[in-house]
Amino acid sequence: MAKEMSRRSFLKKGAAAAIGLAVVPSTVLGKKFGHTAPSDKLNILGVGIGGRGASVLKGLESQNIIGLCDVDWKYAEHVFQRYPAAKRYNDYRRMYDEMLKSADAVMVATADHTHAIIAADAITAGKHVYCEKPLTHTVYESRLLTKLAAKHKVATQMGNQGASAEGVRKVCEWIWNGEIGEVRKVEAFTDRPIWPQGLMRPENDERVPKTLNWDAFIGPAPMRPYNSIYTPWNFRGWWDFGTGALGDMACHILHPVFKGLKLGYPTKVQGSSTLLLSESCPTAQTVKFVFPARDNMPKVAMPEVEVYWYDGGLMPTRPEGLPAGKDLNVKGGGAIFYGTKDTLICGCYGADPYLVSGREPKCPPVMREVKESHQMDWVRACKEDADDRTLSASDFSEAGPFNEMVVMGVLAVRLQGLNQELHWDGEKMRFTNIPADATIKTVIKDGFSIKDGHPTFKKTWTDPVNANQFAEELIKQGDEAYNGGHDVHMGLLKKEANGERNGEAPLILLHAEDQMAGTETMRVMATELIEVHKQLQALQA
Repeated sequence: MAKEMSRRSFLKKGAAAAIGLAVVPSTVLGKKFGHTAPSDKLNILGVGIGGRGASVLKGLESQNIIGLCDVDWKYAEHVFQRYPAAKRYNDYRRMYDEMLKSADAVMVATADHTHAIIAADAITAGKHVYCEKPLTHTVYESRLLTKLAAKHKVATQMGNQGASAEGVRKVCEWIWNGEIGEVRKVEAFTDRPIWPQGLMRPENDERVPKTLNWDAFIGPAPMRPYNSIYTPWNFRGWWDFGTGALGDMACHILHPVFKGLKLGYPTKVQGSSTLLLSESCPTAQTVKFVFPARDNMPKVAMPEVEVYWYDGGLMPTRPEGLPAGKDLNVKGGGAIFYGTKDTLICGCYGADPYLVSGREPKCPPVMREVKESHQMDWVRACKEDADDRTLSASDFSEAGPFNEMVVMGVLAVRLQGLNQELHWDGEKMRFTNIPADATIKTVIKDGFSIKDGHPTFKKTWTDPVNANQFAEELIKQGDEAYNGGHDVHMGLLKKEANGERNGEAPLILLHAEDQMAGTETMRVMATELIEVHKQLQALQA
């Protein structure tokens, strides 16, 4: 895109809501309108393909990869070469405008801050969606995708691959069978980050590479000058684009905790970290979640439980009875379940679970066994009738609430300056005990100098802001996310998810090319979609 694009203008382009398609693709209509789910191959679009997306696409190669999009064509070149028949794009909106009607499904593996908007646009167009972890950047976005996926009855999956593996099944079945008794405490950790964190914003600007669409990378984030430290991949360490080690790895490590203990919304949370900067995630952090008692299962009670998270090299105390020299870190992290009968330990992805006692539980199978890969389990779900579908492992109905837990931890860390335990109302997505007049500030720059052998420390802080307002921004999108165009875009998505559109034309597509954003175009296309809506109503009658 030739011109600079701010957060607001990016989302205003997406807020053209229902003007992208004049003809409704058959996949929107579903079987009840004469469409039969494909029995052979899905037509798949990939958005964000240079990094993690490349691996996901390899798992989908038995299907038709028809379109590929990445903001960084140098980073993605090896993927373009692997799928030479696929059309190439550097802006997902352009690809959607030209190809979404021909697609059955979309794979999303972009930076965290664009997951929700790209996935939501696909879902509201009736497309199945695979989205890498973390599912979203914020709590609100997780809730939104959960509702949209349920409303449109599409097959969905988050890319926490351990959800389809044997380890997670074993952990759940052992807990549910009462093998370790009641669990009142869990500790989990990762050895990440393995990318830069704890950084101040670079003071030097760099020239944007010709192969990078910087405006499209920024997307809904506030515009900033290009620097090679942000992308590719290192976006994870910057608040505007990523969620740090917690968002990246907790989706793998805490999943068997969330699923095995049947957790919902936490009621209390508290975070702590190394120096907290306004721009970048801290180098190490801890989070304590408190979950209320849940309904008891036939063989085990589910009392209140505390879940502790550690990253950046921090580790929990070794459990009593664990043999000396045994490494708790398996594949990048691990989780320790302290039960009243035994202690259960598993690695990242729920890998290689075992009991500290050495006992080998024999439990009846309860969970469905995924006999193919994580991605192909999603493909299977895509091809099944929406009214008779076996949900994929980590379908958004599960991944959405789980991801809320994960990014809640991010909130707790960013609000640690309040110096209090935070009480959370999960249903209303708000903290209930932050004083009305409380303020919060974070460090912009951590200054340091030495003169005559004596150190001098000087920190530059943000201006104090109202803590409740700041928390609300973090829960939703932060910064300018809910101003201007984003209000329109996400407001429409929210109405769509909640069934509040009251006879308006359905959200066929939530984006458009730059030149399509004019008033006259919107009027003409809206008129056409109203006619489409009338035709759909006639078919339903």
